Amino acid sequence: MSETNPISQIIADEVKQHLAAQGLEPKESPHHFRKAVFRGLGVLLPPLLTVVILFWIGGTVADYVIKPFYYGTRSLIVYSIADIVLEKKLTATDKDDIGRHEKKKRDYRRLPDATYVPLEVWNTVSNNSSAKSPIPKTGLEVYRRYVELKYMNPAVFLPVSIVVFILILYLVGKFIAAEVGRFIRIRFEKIVNRVPLVSNVYGAVKQISDLIFAETEIKYSRIVAIEWPRKGLWVLAFVTGEGFPSMERLIGEPVYAVLVPTSPMPLTGFTLTVRRSEAYDVNITIDQAVQFVVSCGVVAVSEELTPPR
Repeated sequence: MSETNPISQIIADEVKQHLAAQGLEPKESPHHFRKAVFRGLGVLLPPLLTVVILFWIGGTVADYVIKPFYYGTRSLIVYSIADIVLEKKLTATDKDDIGRHEKKKRDYRRLPDATYVPLEVWNTVSNNSSAKSPIPKTGLEVYRRYVELKYMNPAVFLPVSIVVFILILYLVGKFIAAEVGRFIRIRFEKIVNRVPLVSNVYGAVKQISDLIFAETEIKYSRIVAIEWPRKGLWVLAFVTGEGFPSMERLIGEPVYAVLVPTSPMPLTGFTLTVRRSEAYDVNITIDQAVQFVVSCGVVAVSEELTPPR
């Protein structure tokens, strides 16, 4: 190996000092620039992805839960209070398209579709109209806007909707817990399980929901280390339960059912059956194991292996 030339080193140091004295710095190499970019990406990506995921969840809930409930509630109120009449039911009209219903003792306003709505309803809607939100042209549309303005203020509707939704969940849960509710649920699931494609989707979703919302705790929630997919390669696995008795008889010793998570998504992976003698307990928590898998091994903790039991 050739030694560094002292003269060249002195010249390089003099150049750096001269540039520093003039407020100039040598340009960073592409390697340093790329490293800084990736470092910034590593800092900004987690919060950005968190925001994107939260917005996606919020949009999904809004599209499939909040909006249907909102429009359904609006339609129910409109159906209950709508007072739309035809001109022939009015006793008199004038040039301002105002008609009088003598029986109801009420004034009505004519709309472009030749129907009439109560004058106070029309005034409420017209006073809250703008270029972006023009006055509706039909009686049904006028009442929809009227209901939104008078009864469905978001500041009141959203909290009430949440309370009603929780109350519905409570009532459904109490009903299913009763004898009649269990009978209806069993009959419903039998019918669904007979439909070819729907049964597969419903069965998978039901298993996931039962796993998440089951009232009983999972008996085994340990972390073990196993050799997989071949000898010499070790992976972390979540013990999810006992193995099948027939499989234990086939293997000749007790077994575990384990989930081998995949990085960086620990909710997906492979379900395996392993010998208990080949599964070593890892003295870390579930959270630590998830962090290890999500970070692809970057986040690690000190621990000790415990021999199989």
